[in-house]
Amino acid sequence: MNFTSSALPPLTRGTSGNGHVGIYPLPDPTPRPSKRVMYLQMFWDRRRFLLRAGIYALLASILIAFLIPVRYKAKTQLMPPDGQQGLGMALMSALASKGSGAGALGGVAGDLLGMKNSGALFVGVLKSRTVADRLIQEFDLQHLYDDTKIEDARDDLDDHTDISEDRKSGLLTVTVWDHDAKRAAAMAQAYVSELDRLVAQVSTSSARRERIFLEGRLHEVKGDLETAAKRFSEFASKNTAIDIPAQGKAMMTAAAELQGQIIAAESELSGLQQIYADSNVRVRSLKARISELNQQLQKIGGDTANPSNGEGMIAPPIRKLPLLGVTYADLYRQNKIEETVFELLTQQYEMAKVQEAKEIPTVKVLDAPVVPTKKSFPPRGILIAVGTLLGIVGAAGSLVLRKKWNDTDPNDPGRVLAEEVGASLWAGTQRVAPAAASLRSAFERNPAASESALKTEPL
Repeated sequence: MNFTSSALPPLTRGTSGNGHVGIYPLPDPTPRPSKRVMYLQMFWDRRRFLLRAGIYALLASILIAFLIPVRYKAKTQLMPPDGQQGLGMALMSALASKGSGAGALGGVAGDLLGMKNSGALFVGVLKSRTVADRLIQEFDLQHLYDDTKIEDARDDLDDHTDISEDRKSGLLTVTVWDHDAKRAAAMAQAYVSELDRLVAQVSTSSARRERIFLEGRLHEVKGDLETAAKRFSEFASKNTAIDIPAQGKAMMTAAAELQGQIIAAESELSGLQQIYADSNVRVRSLKARISELNQQLQKIGGDTANPSNGEGMIAPPIRKLPLLGVTYADLYRQNKIEETVFELLTQQYEMAKVQEAKEIPTVKVLDAPVVPTKKSFPPRGILIAVGTLLGIVGAAGSLVLRKKWNDTDPNDPGRVLAEEVGASLWAGTQRVAPAAASLRSAFERNPAASESALKTEPL
């Protein structure tokens, strides 16, 4: 075999690193390119492949970005509540006093532990199980989120809601995400309504307890007052007793006047009888007048034989005044007592209502939730750009890996192991594919039998 000078590299005599003397080839004077330049050259040579990968990634990113369901964000902001001393303890006492039978209100107790101000208390109430269950029931979120258990629906609602408090300004922010813009705004408003209702419901301030007591007592006194007024009116109507003291004074005055008229008439009759006979017109007329005056006096004074014979008079007879006066005074006193107590309780009740309104922290809405018109998710432009870039980077990475794989010695242990693992996985896939196809065809022919076989036979 003939070797030319162009077939062999230039040789030189020299010493190796081990100290052996011999003839060795001279170093290649041509500079070798760096790895970065080599990779750039490879990318340039496969630029069509990278361009196709970028186009495919762009199309896939556009498809994915438009297939992702849009989400809308509705937000409401609440003013920081007025500071109330002991409000948190009052609410905790209300919930603790209800015990295990508190029902839904018991869920708030765990969230109110450690609260030192009304803002943190409001956040705890909004994040409570009570509010979550009310919203789940109102908007049918368990069906909307496709959850079979209420606990999963609570977790999903928590994922769609953000409740926070600004430490500096104290503003409370409630943010709700949903696929429906109107439902997102309605859920944000429902949080505010539930907060207002629940805070007023569990409040146990002293003014509230006083108001509840006065409300019940006022109801009782009102019934007693109506009963006393009815008894008094029936008594007065039956006995024509409007004002016994005034009527007694008027009756005594009328009786005295009648008595005086009778005495004067009798004196005049005595004088006429000395002059005229009893058949005289003047004598008979005066006797008739005296008889009439006696009858009137008897009506005023009362008939001892028939005490009830006073009907048709505008006032009770004098003989009945002492008995009527005692009953009248008793009924009148009872009616005035009930009336006075009712007036005092009414005043205290109104004052307690005002004080309760001052002590209960009202929910002051700074920004009411409105129906959003702009979607908050997904950011399609960013998704498309990132997806396209990842597609190009992935294609470039595959080129780099392929080059490193090709440059690796076929007898390298790592390459041999990788080839064995790949071959094993491929063989397993080929064995599973026919079994899966036969199982699918069997399930299509007889679904019930296939399901029972899956439950009883191990794979």
